[in-house]
Amino acid sequence: MTAKIVVLIACMLGPAIAFAQAPNPVLTNASQVNDLEFPAKPSRLGFFTAPEMALYKPDGPGPFPAEVLHHQSGGLVQGNWQNVAILDWAKEAVRRGYVVLVIDSLSSRGGRPVCMGAQGGVTFPRGVRDAFQAAAHLHQFEFVDKERIALAGFSWGAMVAVFASRDTWAARLSPGPRFAAAVAFYPSCTPVRPPSGNAYEVVSTDIDRPLLVLMGEKDVETPPVECVPKLEAAKASAAPVEWHVYPDKTHCWDCRNLDGVSKVDIRGTHVVYHYDKNITSDSGRRMFEFFDKAFAVRR
Repeated sequence: MTAKIVVLIACMLGPAIAFAQAPNPVLTNASQVNDLEFPAKPSRLGFFTAPEMALYKPDGPGPFPAEVLHHQSGGLVQGNWQNVAILDWAKEAVRRGYVVLVIDSLSSRGGRPVCMGAQGGVTFPRGVRDAFQAAAHLHQFEFVDKERIALAGFSWGAMVAVFASRDTWAARLSPGPRFAAAVAFYPSCTPVRPPSGNAYEVVSTDIDRPLLVLMGEKDVETPPVECVPKLEAAKASAAPVEWHVYPDKTHCWDCRNLDGVSKVDIRGTHVVYHYDKNITSDSGRRMFEFFDKAFAVRR
C-alpha cells in the first residue's frame, strides 16, 4: 500500500474515529464513583427495621413481580433523620406481593444530600446507572419474575425514573435489562446542569417505557406547571406517558416524618412539606394499578 493511499484512508477514517472516541458526558458523569454493592439475600421487614439498602420479599418461592425504590435527594439516613417513607413503600409493596430492592445512592459515597446539586460524584447519570444495575441484580434471583420489574422514584429518584424510561439514556447507561414500567413521584422537569457539559432535559420524546408521573398542584419545589407541557409534548409524540396532579398537595406528600418541615430549596424558594395519608394511599393505588397494566402488556 503506497504512502498516498495510507494518508487518504487516514483522512477518510479520521472523523469517524474521532466521533467514536468522543467522550460521552452522560457516561462520564455516571462513572465518577464506585458501583453499589447490592444485597445478596433478602432481609426481614419488621417493626425495628431501619432504612438501608436492602432486598425484601413476600413469603413463598415466587416468582414475584419486583420493584426498585429510589430515594429523594436526602437519601435514606441523614444524622438522626431516617427516611421512613421509603420503608413505608417497601412494606406496602411486599404486602402486595412484590419483591423490593431499596437502593441507596448516597451512603457508600459520602452520604451528602444532593438537594443542592451533585455531591461526591453522585449525579443523575450515576443514579440512573444505579437503577439499571439494580434491575440487572434482580434478574439473578429465581423468586423474581424477570418480565415484571418496575422502578419507583421520589423527587430526585423520580427524575432518575424519568431518565431511566428514556431510550437514549438506556442505550448509554443500561448494563442489560430495563424496567417494564416506572412511576415518578413529584419530579422536577427543569433542565439539569451537570458538573460538566451542556444542560439536558428531564422529560423528552424518547421515553419508550410506560411512565406514570404523580405531582402536587401546590408543589413549589418541583412545580407541575414545568412538567405537564413537556409530558403533553411527549405523549403527542407517542411516548407511553401518563400523569396526575393532586389538587392542593405539596411536595413529599408521602413523607410522614417531614410533615410541617420547611426549608429553602436550590432555587431559593421557601418550601413547606405537608404529609397526607389519603393521598399517599391513593398514589400507591395508582402506582400498582399502573404496574399491573404495564405488566399485562408484556405477557
